[in-house]
Amino acid sequence: MGKLIVENKTIVVPGETLAEGMDYLPGNGTYRIGEKILAEKLGLVNVDGRALKLIPLAGRYSPKINDTIIAKVIDVTLNGWRLETNSAYTAMLPVKDATAQYIARGANLTAFFDIGDHVVAKITNVTSQKLVDVSTKGPGLRKLAGGRIIGVNPYKVPRIIGKQGSMVSMIKDATNCKITVGQNGFIWIDGEPKEILRAVNAVRMIDENSHMKGLTDKVKEFLQVGGEAK
Repeated sequence: MGKLIVENKTIVVPGETLAEGMDYLPGNGTYRIGEKILAEKLGLVNVDGRALKLIPLAGRYSPKINDTIIAKVIDVTLNGWRLETNSAYTAMLPVKDATAQYIARGANLTAFFDIGDHVVAKITNVTSQKLVDVSTKGPGLRKLAGGRIIGVNPYKVPRIIGKQGSMVSMIKDATNCKITVGQNGFIWIDGEPKEILRAVNAVRMIDENSHMKGLTDKVKEFLQVGGEAK
């Protein structure tokens, strides 16, 4: 009979025992030694059925294929645009993957995306050398205009989104803001200035308290009373 040693949403340190026996399976951020499952890093325990996973509490984003990210244009080349991805690696947006519109050879690429622009892009390839390619062709992929972009711990993004988008939808409904969450930890929020601030404060609250039990109710209450930072 397996035994769970720690509770769900508990913060654990590297080497800490999470479970004993073979009823539980090691997931991301954990490993097995004999009949014990241990934590690989500092993080928040996530019990997902029989699988034990860790949500790291710190660290930079690691690019993965099919992730939707918010990235900043940092260079324009003859073949496309280089983007900052909030990770140790930049990404390349090739001309062919930038738009469904035809771009002639030698065209002024800054007419499409210029240095300093932020885009919503999907990662299409990550090589073993961590060369990252992205595309801005597809539903929801685009250049961002207006609004405000904030950064959060990329490992807290699933908590900010919530199950089936429940958490971010609650913030959108309460503030009437448009919100796009990049899996690399950049979030775009657009709306009335006062409502943008409310949404930012709610996101910050989740980022800082992702380990808290009953967080959804606390965020809901926070938004209902005005959503002002204390």
